[in-house]
Amino acid sequence: MSGFKKFLLRGNVIELAVAVVIGAAFTSIVNSFVKDLLTPLISMFGGLPDFGNLVVTVGEAQFRYGSFINAVVAFLMVATVVYFLVVRPYERITSRFTKEAESTTRECPECLSEIPRAATRCANCTVQVPPLDATSV
Repeated sequence: MSGFKKFLLRGNVIELAVAVVIGAAFTSIVNSFVKDLLTPLISMFGGLPDFGNLVVTVGEAQFRYGSFINAVVAFLMVATVVYFLVVRPYERITSRFTKEAESTTRECPECLSEIPRAATRCANCTVQVPPLDATSV
């Protein structure tokens, strides 16, 4: 039983559970935004936003492709909302706080292996490597 307790209390399991709950709550917010705000805007400019009644009859069979079109339109709207309201702002925020770390290694000009920046001789091929000056950093 202690193994199961350790499994449940590991960071990854807790983080995953929180992500699922937050994802479900966020999905309801995005779905409400699409249903209550974006769909009426589309109906204002484009006419009928609900394609659910579109049917093609071939012989005795009816193909209700309208529901599929509704699902595709809803997916595209949700994806657009998520991209512009979550992904883009997140990328902007993280780009402000993350700076590219200065590399501590460089390539040996002879064998192309990774060597420390301050090295004057390659550990792999033993060729002498010119030291880096302040302008080439």
